[in-house]
Amino acid sequence: MTASPADFEARLRQIGAERYHDKHPFHHLLHSGGCTPDQVRAWVINRFYYQASIPIKDAAFMSRVEDPALRRAWRSRIEDHDGTDENEGGIARWLRLADAVGLDRAYVASKAGVLPATRFAVDAYVRFVRDKTLLEAVAASLTELFAPAIHAARIEGLLANYDFADDSSLSYFRNRLTQAPKDVAFGLAWVLEHADTAEKQDAAAAALIFKTDVLWAQLDALHAAYVSPARIPPGGWQPGNHLSDAQQ
Repeated sequence: MTASPADFEARLRQIGAERYHDKHPFHHLLHSGGCTPDQVRAWVINRFYYQASIPIKDAAFMSRVEDPALRRAWRSRIEDHDGTDENEGGIARWLRLADAVGLDRAYVASKAGVLPATRFAVDAYVRFVRDKTLLEAVAASLTELFAPAIHAARIEGLLANYDFADDSSLSYFRNRLTQAPKDVAFGLAWVLEHADTAEKQDAAAAALIFKTDVLWAQLDALHAAYVSPARIPPGGWQPGNHLSDAQQ
């Protein structure tokens, strides 16, 4: 039976309440000030791979969209990350965070040292958006429903607990406080309109679950490599390497 839009939205929000990565132990460690400088650096390196892949994912999505109105609405997501002449962009802001935590930004930008599990999870998300239905691709983006709260908590926690945290280093998260609600308002309305059968609603919900798994898997990889059992796989960034000149 097809759920009403209100009931289906509640179903989607419940997925976030149960499965969003704000419940992961690494998340709590980071926001509480429990991470060492090297654990923070490992997070910055690995999360950059995700950030840099978002506009690639969105470009893959737009290449399949025949509706000009949908392409126009989606285009700002690429500009928000890649930047424009007037807007620095999220990728550049993330590299400022890399500077602040003492990493060589060229190394971070090279995407070397990213954990294998991070690559697998993020690449799987890009393929998902490229290959699945447009409805599933948009639904997967709805983790943004839960993002503003995590960004606000992250800003508060990092400012309270880490010397590197200031308005410049945390500018990525401050910008997402306004960008994410705009994106999700459009995406949620589009999914609620187009998921007009029980089968489509099930597919959209499964897509959102998949995306929460992608985010959770990235934190699992970080926790296993740099917290416990602290076993860094071959190719993963080794603490003490690729620091900025100021840190060496």
